[in-house]
Amino acid sequence: MSQKLAALQERFMRRKSLWSCFALVHLGFFLALSGLVFSGGVLSDIRFYRQWAFDGLNDGIWQGISMDWVYPIGALAPMLLATILGPALYQLAWFLIFTALNAAAVAVLVKPGTPSRYAAAYWWLAVTALLGPVAVGRVDGLTAPLVIIGLLLLAARPVVASALLALATWMKVWPAAVILAVLVAWPRRLTLVLTGAAVSAVMAGIVAAGGGIHHLLSFVGAQGARGMQMEAPFTTPGLWQAILGGSNAYIFEDKLINTREVRGAMGEPVAALMMPLLAAAALAVVLLLIWALRRGANAGELLISGSLALVAAFIVFNKVGSPQFMLWLGAVVAVGLAWEGRSWRVPALLMLAIAPLTTLVYPMFYAALYNDLNVAVALALTVRNVLLLVLFGWSLVRIVRLARTGGSGSLSAPGVRPETAP
Repeated sequence: MSQKLAALQERFMRRKSLWSCFALVHLGFFLALSGLVFSGGVLSDIRFYRQWAFDGLNDGIWQGISMDWVYPIGALAPMLLATILGPALYQLAWFLIFTALNAAAVAVLVKPGTPSRYAAAYWWLAVTALLGPVAVGRVDGLTAPLVIIGLLLLAARPVVASALLALATWMKVWPAAVILAVLVAWPRRLTLVLTGAAVSAVMAGIVAAGGGIHHLLSFVGAQGARGMQMEAPFTTPGLWQAILGGSNAYIFEDKLINTREVRGAMGEPVAALMMPLLAAAALAVVLLLIWALRRGANAGELLISGSLALVAAFIVFNKVGSPQFMLWLGAVVAVGLAWEGRSWRVPALLMLAIAPLTTLVYPMFYAALYNDLNVAVALALTVRNVLLLVLFGWSLVRIVRLARTGGSGSLSAPGVRPETAP
């Protein structure tokens, strides 16, 4: 039995096997999208991306330059790139961009050829497949592989890695959580600061050239007026109030931004508290990281654990609960598996439960939740949110353990030497 297991492991440790798996997963994506591709349609939020891109090209109305925008200005880059095949094939072009970036992430993940690297690559493909439509249908599906590549290249290509992390942040804000962890734990933080400043200067220059510099940071306050989105972790009690009755809690559809929120009961007061809570949680994690670093925790392990803690905090203490947020966690856990292998089996297993539960809620049975307040779907969402809290808790415990063990033993992440630890 052990010989068969060893032979199976050896088979999957071949690049041909990995890339066959990659092709199979992405062929599945293509087949699922083929109806849209051949009819000229688009999936989910991509309809907004196509409209925004062609509004700019055809009418000179540029999101983030001509007006305020919900995304940082860098998000225009892939949206414009996807116009290369024309409006009818926009979905195909977006899929090809997604596939190319995912291929790059898998190539960097598996480059050293160690078992943990192969496991991380297969795991990332599994999570991407389990998240399905939100992986291929949102900007987050492009930023996640950029973050994977950026983190993995920190030691060997610090300037390139820093530029990729900065670019990802200018496409979607969430990589700022990873950057914050890198600033605390990475010895070459000045490289990150200077490279990030250069990328930011380019972005600001582009917007200024278009005459819209006052719109550059409009995305910062874009979520301010939103209520508690139905799927957000802190909305769970309010959702059950709406389901069970006995309060004035109800589901509100915001057609302007295409979201469902829980209003009434404690919904509005809780929404007002979320930004301060998120800021406090992020500050607490940063202070914990600084304490662990001063106690002699390994920089590589601390960096990736801190990234997970900060990204999880950005999700747990967020009044927005979009399903694509799970890609943020997936990117960080993939790097954790690549660097530390079995030490990260708990978050890896948690994500293999979180991802399908997320897809079950959205898009599979989302309408049943907000239209009918379906109890089974609400239970699935509740379990998912509880698992997110467990994942956040694991990351905090991990940081504390790293601080207690200090620099003793062989604590360097696999493939990251102490003197060059990212």
